[in-house]
Amino acid sequence: MTTGPEADIVIVGAGIIGLSAGLLLQRAGRAVTVIDALPPGTATSAGNAGLLSAGTNMPVALPGFWRNVPGWLTKPDGPLALRYSYLPTAAPWLARWILASRTSTVYAASDALRALHRDTMDGYREMLGPAPFADLIRTQGSVNVFYNETPGRNEPFIRHLIERHSIVVEDLDRKALVDLFPGIGPIAQRGLFFPHNGWTVNPGRLTQAVGRLFVEAGGTIDHERVLSVRPVSGGFELFGNLGDRRARTVILAAGAWTGRLLAPLGVKLPLETERGYHLMLEDANISPTLPLLLRDGGMAITPMEEGLRLAGTVEIAGLDAPPDEKRARQLLDRARLVFPELQATRWRKWLGFRPSLPDSVAAIGPAPGVPGLYVAAGHGHTGMVGASTTARLIRDLVTGAPPAIDPAPYSLSRFNR
Repeated sequence: MTTGPEADIVIVGAGIIGLSAGLLLQRAGRAVTVIDALPPGTATSAGNAGLLSAGTNMPVALPGFWRNVPGWLTKPDGPLALRYSYLPTAAPWLARWILASRTSTVYAASDALRALHRDTMDGYREMLGPAPFADLIRTQGSVNVFYNETPGRNEPFIRHLIERHSIVVEDLDRKALVDLFPGIGPIAQRGLFFPHNGWTVNPGRLTQAVGRLFVEAGGTIDHERVLSVRPVSGGFELFGNLGDRRARTVILAAGAWTGRLLAPLGVKLPLETERGYHLMLEDANISPTLPLLLRDGGMAITPMEEGLRLAGTVEIAGLDAPPDEKRARQLLDRARLVFPELQATRWRKWLGFRPSLPDSVAAIGPAPGVPGLYVAAGHGHTGMVGASTTARLIRDLVTGAPPAIDPAPYSLSRFNR
């Protein structure tokens, strides 16, 4: 299939990032086609924890975190797993990940994350409209839960980052946790309540809603696997499993697969796949009124319209390794540490691929040395919360409008310094 040189913008990737960018560009008067092998909202955008944490300003790599890595890797059910056959491939990224824990890098990453996340609710209201927003998104806050009575090694620094950005939090003692979550077990000693956070009751349906709005605005969604992108006179040729097409401007929002499309163009992006699992409990006997992020358990517990979602852990094994289903099943054991009476007889397992950069900050902007090519990828654990502002920034960069936020912290050129 060939669309010819008259095609305006092609976005590769029909996840929440690509569709949000497509919607805002279409509304800005551009003609946009989104291409993906899968229907909207059926990949990583559907399986995440659903958290819309406007108060998220912490990269994964914090100062001194590397001391915990050996312990994580030696625990079969730990929050981080590495398939050792994949170590030679992952080693350069892991080294950059550890280097990203330098205090100066963490401060820069924290500032960038705060700017990308703080207006997420307003961004989704603008995209969705009042009624769909109220249907799909809850704004009552979220709770971080800690297992120890006294702060851990990193907590003073985490608190410092929270205060640095004036993020509103409320300390919760054991009694407050029990009042909020009846049946919560004694391992949960204290928590932090983030009143400006929220969640979506169905991340897949949210992504599909953005896709419908995109089509209603005049956009096109084509189902095809893009295999390569090549600069040609006047734009780009995209070669896929159904043939080729051309476009003046291309935006790569293909999640964990973005690096494979960039590499032949000589664009370096240290993108690694953090494989994450979830377990959707369809008939759980508890339904918390707020989502919980278990800071010491490496997972989230989110009430959704289809049941109770247990999501989390990190597995470094690339895109092609078979799933380790026990990591999904272990999520139920972890959740029962916090809710000892939790029961379910029906659940669904899921595996997804988080596109992660060493400093936890997404790459958003033009690809160096390839005019007309843009990237919006590498959001790691925060693609859902960062999507609306990412879309605004991509729209502004492509159309030449004043950018919604400073684009410099998200520049791809930062990896070549």
